[in-house]
Amino acid sequence: MSEPTATAADGGAQQAQPQTSTQATSAASRPERSAPLAIGLIADSPVFPGEWNAILDLVSHADQLGYSSVWLGEAWGYELFTSLADLVRVTNRIKLGAGIANVFSRSPAVIASATATLDERSGGRMLLGLGSSGAQVVEHWHGVPFNKPLRRIREYATIINMIMRREPLVYEGEVFHLNRGFTLRFHPPRTHIPIYIAALTPKSIEQTGEIADGILPTYWPSHDFPDLRAQLDAGSAKAGRPAGSVAIAPYIVTDIVTTEEERAKARMRARGPIAFYIGRMGTFYAEMLANHGYADEVAAVKKGWESGQAAALAAVNDRLLDATAIIGTPEEVVERLRDWRELGVDEPLISLPQGDPAQAKQRLEAVARLAGLAGG
Repeated sequence: MSEPTATAADGGAQQAQPQTSTQATSAASRPERSAPLAIGLIADSPVFPGEWNAILDLVSHADQLGYSSVWLGEAWGYELFTSLADLVRVTNRIKLGAGIANVFSRSPAVIASATATLDERSGGRMLLGLGSSGAQVVEHWHGVPFNKPLRRIREYATIINMIMRREPLVYEGEVFHLNRGFTLRFHPPRTHIPIYIAALTPKSIEQTGEIADGILPTYWPSHDFPDLRAQLDAGSAKAGRPAGSVAIAPYIVTDIVTTEEERAKARMRARGPIAFYIGRMGTFYAEMLANHGYADEVAAVKKGWESGQAAALAAVNDRLLDATAIIGTPEEVVERLRDWRELGVDEPLISLPQGDPAQAKQRLEAVARLAGLAGG
């Protein structure tokens, strides 16, 4: 990757750069800047425990406001599909995303049957995120060897798609050998549930372009979304799929503020997750950010962890923070989301607002109105 230049999304001035033919084509097909946004939400309470009933109430409100999707994560906290079942019962329109189910702790058949069941109960609103997680979680939480993660993701996607189509399950792969021809015993409302993959490395991104409906990048620097699109489209072309086959739906640490005091606290709070991902979540995120021009920042954060969490957070500088997170008033947040759409993001996934329930609802309403959402 080339050294990033500051962009409007990063709060700075951008030098004019020549457009490639792919970028020019993409720019021509993008919606007008004022067009309504598609915005998803990250309800991360199942990973970082909070008041679950308050989360349900807020998601129900977001459903009425026209937010497009809501995603739940899973690490070593609440169980993913149980929590998604709760969301099914309090929503009517919003799509419900598993973000992500790792491909080591459950079999492909268990993930397929859980997703198909919830798709039936929700009236066809499920989205399935798959990923490998990392060796630390897979081996030391689930107790499973972390082998062939890229190949496993491919085989999981293939097998889950076969199950959803109710094909006899006969499959010969590198990881799975299935020859009894079992078939899903009920008819789900859809024969295909969109599969999104949490991909970071070039090989994983290319594979995602070949086999998936969407990608869930985390801490991908905003200036390099055009590069991500190019990598995905190269994978799609390899599989005979058209450019743009894979939706880009990044997880974005977001904090909606209304005062300068809140802004300062929010910026410090937002440094926590990125410092954790760089220094405490294996090597993938650190390597990705280093490859995208943030090697100095990555080294500083790692060095900071040697002295403790406070030093690691202090090492997350404004340049890195502004390239990967969005913090501001509702107006500022929506403008940044429009900037990122122009860089190639199809559906940003933003954090649920902070504050008491009334404040959080007001902030969701403000963003929905400014973004032109259907119920805003």
